[in-house]
Amino acid sequence: MQLFYNPNISETSQEVAFNKEESRHIIKVLRKSTGDILKITNGKGWMFTAEIDIANIKKCTASIRSKEKQNKRSYHVHLVVAPTKMNDRYEWFLEKATEIGIDCITPIICDHSERKIIKAERFQKILESAMKQSLHFFLPILNEPISFQNYIKKNPKGQLYIAHCENTNKKSLKNLLKIKQDVTILIGPEGDFSVKEIEMAIQNNFIPVTLGTTRLRTETAAIVACHTVALLNE
Repeated sequence: MQLFYNPNISETSQEVAFNKEESRHIIKVLRKSTGDILKITNGKGWMFTAEIDIANIKKCTASIRSKEKQNKRSYHVHLVVAPTKMNDRYEWFLEKATEIGIDCITPIICDHSERKIIKAERFQKILESAMKQSLHFFLPILNEPISFQNYIKKNPKGQLYIAHCENTNKKSLKNLLKIKQDVTILIGPEGDFSVKEIEMAIQNNFIPVTLGTTRLRTETAAIVACHTVALLNE
């Protein structure tokens, strides 16, 4: 199944119009024509079946024939991950985490962060593309970058974990994780969290965890954490 994305459709919509980029992809690349059926999501859990009315490469339009609300997972996964020095590594994380299953991503700026600016528009497109490719119907939320201190002050709820490399008493995430419950996991930059940040997180109810016996890159650690949550909740 080929899945298309249009954020402007709601459950009450009768028709849908695609922008120039998506219209060109549908008509010129995929060679769709009038009468062909499309499967579309708005990234909010809905799947729409629509029939092409106007097969124009600049503005393709279709009439919605049916709709179906997809079930949301019984848990919420939020990864708070420091931007990597090389943008392509973070982009890889975004793509794979979306494929595996994630609800929310927050780039966090830490004491040891080498990159403090992200390409939000590009990141958003990667999330959209990965959602379509993996046939998910909920688009992950990409939050604005935030400093470590300001994020901790938000007093997040649910299961709270911080994965770090300091040689301290830590337990395995897979042994602590409670299934079917919301979870937030902090992943630091290449230089890891500072001791001050780790202490601050612990003081604010974050539990220090390990993701394995080897030292992982930021983006790899984030994927391992995401997959661990998904696997245990199967």
